[in-house]
Amino acid sequence: MNKVYGLLLFFMGLMYSTHGQKVVLQGVVSDSIGKPVEMANVVALNQNTNVMDAYSITSAEGRYRLSLEPDTPYQVRVSYLGLETKEFTVTLSEDRIEDLTLNEAPNQLDEVEVTYEIPVTVKGDTIVYNTDSFVSGTERKLADVLSKLPGIEVNEEGQIEVEGKAVTKVMVEGKDFFDGDSKLASENIPANALDKIEVLRNYNEVSQLGAVTNNEDNVALNIKLKEGKKRFWFGEILGGLGLDDRYIAKPKLFYYSPEYSINILGDINNIGELPFTIRDYFNFTGGFRNILQRGGTNFNPSSNDLGISLLQNDRAREINTRFGAINFSYSPTEKWDLSGFAIYSYTDTDLENNTNTTYITSGIVEEKAVNTNQLTSLGLAKLSSSYKPGENLQLDYDILLKLSDQQETINTLTVAQITENVDEDKQQKPISVNQNLNLYYTINAKNILAVEAQHLFEEEDPFYNAIREQQPFIDILPLDTTQTLYNINQQRYLKTQKLDAKVDYYYITGPKSNINFTLGTTRSSQDFDSGIFQFLDDGEALTLNDAQLNNDVGFTFSDLFLAFHYKFIAGKFTFTPGITAHTYQAKNTQLGTTVTDNLNNVVPDLFVKFQIKKSESLRFNYTVTREFTDISNLARGYIINNYNSIFRGNRDLESALYHNLSLNFFSFSMFNQQNIFANITYNRRIDPFKNDTEIEGINRVNTIINSNLEDDVLTGNANYQRTFGRVKVSARTRLSYSYLNNIVNQVPTVSESFTQNYRVSMATSFRDAPNLEVGYDYTVNDYDNAGTASTFYTDSPFARFDAAFLKHFTFRAEFDYFNYRDAAETVSNEYNFLDASLSYQKKDSPWEFTLNATNLLDNTDLNQDTFNEQFFSTSIFNVQPRFVTLQLRYTL
Repeated sequence: MNKVYGLLLFFMGLMYSTHGQKVVLQGVVSDSIGKPVEMANVVALNQNTNVMDAYSITSAEGRYRLSLEPDTPYQVRVSYLGLETKEFTVTLSEDRIEDLTLNEAPNQLDEVEVTYEIPVTVKGDTIVYNTDSFVSGTERKLADVLSKLPGIEVNEEGQIEVEGKAVTKVMVEGKDFFDGDSKLASENIPANALDKIEVLRNYNEVSQLGAVTNNEDNVALNIKLKEGKKRFWFGEILGGLGLDDRYIAKPKLFYYSPEYSINILGDINNIGELPFTIRDYFNFTGGFRNILQRGGTNFNPSSNDLGISLLQNDRAREINTRFGAINFSYSPTEKWDLSGFAIYSYTDTDLENNTNTTYITSGIVEEKAVNTNQLTSLGLAKLSSSYKPGENLQLDYDILLKLSDQQETINTLTVAQITENVDEDKQQKPISVNQNLNLYYTINAKNILAVEAQHLFEEEDPFYNAIREQQPFIDILPLDTTQTLYNINQQRYLKTQKLDAKVDYYYITGPKSNINFTLGTTRSSQDFDSGIFQFLDDGEALTLNDAQLNNDVGFTFSDLFLAFHYKFIAGKFTFTPGITAHTYQAKNTQLGTTVTDNLNNVVPDLFVKFQIKKSESLRFNYTVTREFTDISNLARGYIINNYNSIFRGNRDLESALYHNLSLNFFSFSMFNQQNIFANITYNRRIDPFKNDTEIEGINRVNTIINSNLEDDVLTGNANYQRTFGRVKVSARTRLSYSYLNNIVNQVPTVSESFTQNYRVSMATSFRDAPNLEVGYDYTVNDYDNAGTASTFYTDSPFARFDAAFLKHFTFRAEFDYFNYRDAAETVSNEYNFLDASLSYQKKDSPWEFTLNATNLLDNTDLNQDTFNEQFFSTSIFNVQPRFVTLQLRYTL
């Protein structure tokens, strides 16, 4: 730890030294009437080297600041679209204040503003980064470049975030890149192909709706390629071999032209790199969005009902993966665009962990050793069509196919009241087809019509098998007790069809106001069958015909709603109040009878934005959402979750009501490259869905009810980022508090959790010097359930280093240290990971040789803790050993 703190002190000294030898030219840029000019470009060109040494973008007060070399001649250029460009020369030996005035350009059309060499330019809601101004040459992929840009981050899961907001779309030369996921872009687009990165804030794919809707949370990226990469195939092919039969092959090919584009990605390896996880699969939207998000209803059919683990590569003992993907776009005419993609991923994963679980009601501690093997084949395919015959009409159609073959085998040695070895097998082959049809028509300058419809078809066939030494759930499962082992099976089938549709009419009442009427509906139909049977020693199947062990359920849900919203701007404020009237019907048929729930409901919503400055705002959002469950929670027959948990639905469930309030603050200054984002969200749950749990020892029997006990959830996060010359400083905190009422063994209990995460870091982005990032991450998980409290702490300093040396060599290293413990010091573990690589590539050569090593310190395990109303647990996961590979990369 002392070494880490020493690195931090060294880093701060390095930051100070990089700024202590400069002289500063600063002042205010105004127009001819003395009004400050915001977002003007101020550039200093070193006349000795003909290189731009410094630049500034003026603040809201017109201020600029340039850090220059002393006693060096500079040509300073000040420009702003619509105003005359001013140039002057200066040589400074000490700081100087120089105020500047820009007059109106005599002929604006003839004014050509040269902005391509400036590191950052701002054009309305678009920020353009010139990537060559930020990179050092050691970057290999888009994520490496993005991490050096002010206001942009790539999170731990590879997703891109801009000013605290998740990027919803990534494009290359205006063409969609695997629409719906930014991870594939950040991890695969090569750094050496990038020219500029355009951040499109307040993004709306439908130009007609940009002015009448609130798009503050919509952010997209458009990647501009270097000239040599257009109309030519480019990319790279990587291959490598290592000790213990380790291998990797990773081809990437790209082609872009105005007429069409093709992207081809591949990855075959057994060194633990996961290009596409099962978590990515379930989260992958394909660009589809919830068109009724503002409708005030939450009804989402469940998926992954088997609870197959969403494994990640940092918690696996062994991973073999094969991945392939292709993305295309084609424009048959100027008015018609086609695009699509296909993705295939196969992963064979071994997981090994030891877990201690404390059951709160019984106080029993279960110790278990778990070995898991997971085989997953995942497939996605999408085709999109967009037809725009003119500015007033747009017709879009999308179809997305998702299918998979998933199998998980689990061996658990559990030690509690008894010791038992349990083998479980989970299998499923779900398939879903999602279609989207949208029509946008601008009738005239005051009237806009939008029609959107989305249809989902989904089939799931989960199968569960457990081989037990002891008879489970004696009072529920009437098993044949004369058998050597208990071979228990459950098969399920679920079919879902769901239609969402709405018509929006916008009437522009003035230059700063509009009204919006929405007529929408949701229609859903689901069928669910399940049955439990036992394989006997002679191979015969014994069907358990008890009605409570089988399901044959039909469920329909409908929502018809009418909404009204009025958006208007008053000074710096934007108000969008609204009201929505719903009529609902939910009907489930099972056990020979039908239960119908009819409800009429009116809910308000309100959005308020206070535009403090051009790049500083405060936003408040209030919504009321009524949540309905799907068929999985209504089925009365028992469903086996795992070896010690069984679930039974409740056909009399009604809806739950959620009040949601959020407050967001955002500030982005190009003048000092400072980004501040803060958010606080409060959620009040009335009549929430609750598990009514009976716990005997370690065995849990769950059902679900509408509780009259309300829940409260409060979350907050804040992010501060500022760039000082070539040093970027970041600080982030994430807090979450929940107060949940539960029912265990028919006794109401209260569960409280408070999780805290704090992260600080500093990183350099020198062009001709080694670069270093150091930081510290601190996490506290505080759990209190019915008076039983437990607190876990994790300290995690980290460092990243890269350097180019001896003309042809590049060295990279990543180090993470973890100190995991609980407050009582009964659990403690220290572990660290070190990855490093050494590369050799001659200038202008397409060949690169790399010696790559992961987990150099050969760490064996890591920790994780979990908490819910029934138990809390801490786990130790075995991880992959040290891998060393020799890799060869060829760049096209």
